[in-house]
Amino acid sequence: MGITGQLIKFAQAEVPEKAAAMMRLSLFDWAACGIAGAQEPEFAPFRRAQMVEEGPAHIFGGDAGGAATAALVNGTLSHALDYDDTHFAHIGHPSVAVLPTVIALAETLDIPLTDAIDAATLGVEASILTGVWLGRAHYQVGYHQTATAGAFGATVAAARILGLDKREVRHALGLCASMASGIKEQFGTMAKPLNAGLAARTGVEVALWAQAGMTAAHDGLAGELGFGATHHGEAIEVKLPRKDWQIGDISHKFHACCHGLHAMLEALANAKVEAERIGAIKIRTHPRWMSVCNNLTPKTGLEVKFSYAHTAAMTLLGHSTGTISNFSDEMARNPEVCALRDKIEVVEDDSLSETQSLVTLTLTSGEVRRLRHDLTAPMTLEARSEKLRTKVQALIGSAQAEMLWQAVIGNDLDAVTACFKGA
Repeated sequence: MGITGQLIKFAQAEVPEKAAAMMRLSLFDWAACGIAGAQEPEFAPFRRAQMVEEGPAHIFGGDAGGAATAALVNGTLSHALDYDDTHFAHIGHPSVAVLPTVIALAETLDIPLTDAIDAATLGVEASILTGVWLGRAHYQVGYHQTATAGAFGATVAAARILGLDKREVRHALGLCASMASGIKEQFGTMAKPLNAGLAARTGVEVALWAQAGMTAAHDGLAGELGFGATHHGEAIEVKLPRKDWQIGDISHKFHACCHGLHAMLEALANAKVEAERIGAIKIRTHPRWMSVCNNLTPKTGLEVKFSYAHTAAMTLLGHSTGTISNFSDEMARNPEVCALRDKIEVVEDDSLSETQSLVTLTLTSGEVRRLRHDLTAPMTLEARSEKLRTKVQALIGSAQAEMLWQAVIGNDLDAVTACFKGA
């Protein structure tokens, strides 16, 4: 059975409790990122431009609209801070493409939160499967898999919410093949989060079109001239999950910077050493990240988010990398941070995976400490919950974070979307 047949079958699958529990945590994380993202001044004109029709679907910042518009805006705003979850096998951010689709349709159709969670879990898993199927060649040539694979995941999720039959799901996926888009050239601009919003809107639209009777190619995703073949897909063999779903390997961001830095920052969390005792630091990382987040002398807060040396120095000096406001132009110029940064060497090491980092601290006493972390290391749901609650408190404040948490662990979708307005 090819990828398309698997996705069609998967849209009807039963969702394991453990996978759904992880999805609730990602809902909590995604909603907080969207609430905070809606406060970004540069996105205010974008939000205003989309308020063209009334509808039942809540939008981050306090507005409402039709399902397609809500999915577009919420997908964009929740990726505005680039602080949402990642899946490294997928090479993308799954929640920002899938959850906006699910929440918008669930609100429109008055679907219980539990059913919405099941649909989102299927959609996220489908986006991961599609991302793996497309492979790294698709990503390396310049496609943004958050948007491309994400659109197919959003389509599967929407199909589940709408209760499409197998024929309708096939046509929805075929329609998606003409809609899925997103390029990495947009990284560093407002169009990067827009890629996520477009994927979410696509999921809503193609599922509704298929439900209304619109048809498409028999296999728009994996056909001879389908999406994969024409978009540098590798057609890597994938299998539907059974007991252990790939959503369990989602990596949530606990630092407000490039995900390539996170393994190093998690390693340094165990350093337990005063900065003045450090003589030298060597950071080893996978070669992929050297061209992404090894800015040696960042001049702005945004550039700091892509600097191994600067963020390492911040961490060792007690500046939280989980606080967005710490990534400021002032921090880029902080003389104490810059002085420690100059003691840091970053080298590539192809024996490490993309999720690993090895940090060697040489103290002034001559003692050498080696710290290692792998972002795929197992973490209990309880431990992940605590880390996410700390992150969300920093993002949107303690009171709002608690309100959102109580809503997410319940079964009232209205309670969740009531939080979208923010404090």
